[in-house]
Amino acid sequence: MKAVIVGGGLAGLTAAIALAEQGAQVTLLEAKPRLGGATCSFNRDGLIVDTGQHVFLRCCTAYQGLLAQLGVTAHAPIQPRFDARILAPGGRQARLRRTALPGPLHMLPALLRYRFLSLAERSVVSRASLAMRRVDPDDPAVDNVRFGDWLAAHGQSEHARRVLWDLFSVSALNVAGDDASLALAAVVVKTGLLGANDAADIGVPALPLGELHGDAGASLLGSLGAGIRLSSKVREIKPTADGYLVAVDDEQLTADEVVLAVPPEQAARLIPADALPSAEVAAWSGLGASPIVNLHVIYDRQVTDLPFAAGVDTPVQWIFDRTRISGYGEQGQYLAVSLSAGDEYVDMPVADLRERFVPAMAELLPRARDARIAEFFVTRERRATFRQVPGTGALRPAPGTKLPGLVLAGAWTATGWPDSMEGAVRSGLAAATELRRMRSQMTTELGVSP
Repeated sequence: MKAVIVGGGLAGLTAAIALAEQGAQVTLLEAKPRLGGATCSFNRDGLIVDTGQHVFLRCCTAYQGLLAQLGVTAHAPIQPRFDARILAPGGRQARLRRTALPGPLHMLPALLRYRFLSLAERSVVSRASLAMRRVDPDDPAVDNVRFGDWLAAHGQSEHARRVLWDLFSVSALNVAGDDASLALAAVVVKTGLLGANDAADIGVPALPLGELHGDAGASLLGSLGAGIRLSSKVREIKPTADGYLVAVDDEQLTADEVVLAVPPEQAARLIPADALPSAEVAAWSGLGASPIVNLHVIYDRQVTDLPFAAGVDTPVQWIFDRTRISGYGEQGQYLAVSLSAGDEYVDMPVADLRERFVPAMAELLPRARDARIAEFFVTRERRATFRQVPGTGALRPAPGTKLPGLVLAGAWTATGWPDSMEGAVRSGLAAATELRRMRSQMTTELGVSP
């Protein structure tokens, strides 16, 4: 059985590994010169730069399963207990740290002491939290509700939404907190914050993503006998009487099965006409796209001891210390600022971003006020995720299509999770499972024993 996987991001890598382990003769095609999709790295004058700062939570079990397969679990440590510093201008800060109490009580003491909420706001946080436990993310009606409207209806002021709820929803869903789909926000809150007491413990990769995912994925696939072709752009997928022809570069590959693991706009161009109703494929354009902008700031001295921190009352969202992981060998400190829902910044000139964010960083990190900026550069992910707003749940397709042996994968498909590394891995697993189901169905219909 020959399987061609189109797309070498986390979804495609996961599907390729699963199919190779099932005994398929796998060929993975990736248009870029490296694997990893949105989670890859590049070299900039000796500095290893990730395309974006990615973290995961302990509840991301599928992603951790992939890391275990790749043999890199030790390079993606998870903090022993959820612990995040929240910084505000003027040197103010707070700490959100869970207790050993069972969920959902584990975060309550920290929320009751959270200094950026007023006493009145703290008193009603539990009201929304308890109400969230009754929200069913699988209810189609829930997907049509704005998260901000739901929070306001449950006593959460605009201020509370900005300094508390946005900390989790904006980075997880990559849209302004009020604008997010309640269904997807409920997955984040219920799974990460109201579930098991350790579910939200944060994992931060200790290797560049290109090594953690791309290099390790290529090594594992190679050991499984799979072929990998980089810088190979697929032009067409054509069904035949006994499988598929995949036109790539100047040749055509034959395949019994195809996994289309690319973003929705590319999938819409490549999917054969008879695979799904045209209206359903056209609906994928309604998913839209949300950008993430990453600012890379290198100081001439150490300006913080924190591995990461979040900001409130500031344009700075999350700060990560990238000094060691990047291979930066000079004196100083390399910090990355991750700006989710970055529509305001995605087209802003670098000089303007520097003018706005360097003073903002100095407001949060007192030691940065006297530091010199050795380097400041920007990376932009214009289509980092689909736009996770109300109504998009109905647009996300299941992995299966009407054509036997052709499936979809990607964090934008109907995984039940937000567009994230966890969602991407789950989609790859779902694609492989769907292909196995299709094979079983075909053997049953033909009267042949599996």
